[in-house]
Amino acid sequence: MDASLHRAPPLVPGGGGVGRIADPGATGLTEGTRVVVGGGGLGWGTDGTWREQLTANADQLIPVPDGVTDEAACALFAGAGYSTAYLVLTRVAEVSAGCTVLAPGIGGSVGMGAVEVARELGASLVVTTASRTDKAEQARAAGHQHVIDLSRESLTGGVARITDGRGVDIVVDGVAGPLLGECLASLAHGGIYVGVGYAGGIQGTVNITDLIWKNATACGYTFTTTPPDVARASRVTLLE
Repeated sequence: MDASLHRAPPLVPGGGGVGRIADPGATGLTEGTRVVVGGGGLGWGTDGTWREQLTANADQLIPVPDGVTDEAACALFAGAGYSTAYLVLTRVAEVSAGCTVLAPGIGGSVGMGAVEVARELGASLVVTTASRTDKAEQARAAGHQHVIDLSRESLTGGVARITDGRGVDIVVDGVAGPLLGECLASLAHGGIYVGVGYAGGIQGTVNITDLIWKNATACGYTFTTTPPDVARASRVTLLE
């Protein structure tokens, strides 16, 4: 990442948080309004949210609906997992009702975010992975039906089993590393792979025929390239 985007220490970290408006200023909000705050370089370009009070611009504040807890609002924006998933699925992969999605790593923000957002957007089948049996069982107990236990079968084997050999239309990959090649191999004909992270490592082995013979597409995405107004709109949608 470009070092010029970061402010030299000392710097208060924290890219997001939930609180109440103490002084509305020119925001148009009323005192006491509960808001989620984020964006604008908080925590890396400017002092972040790990403090008792902060000053923010109006475009960094989104009112939190009464039905959403502080914890849920924070979780939606932690690590940009849900926001990244929503933007990738709607703007890059262009998910449609009935399509199938693979998002490995149910324990990560991108994996869980993509699984849950894909369901809300109408995906007919959503597949994810867990590295151990206990994690897979915990995910299934939480309502995630198609969890591949990587300690018992391969990712490609699990996807083939779950999709009857067809593969998936979309992969949203926040893991990469040793799973990169298997993610590409799990695509259906005409599918799209979107790399958004590398929790498993920055290098992997790819069989080029998994792209060529499937007429597949592979691309990368980073949240920081998203226009601020688009990012804000996605967060409003997620809260709703």
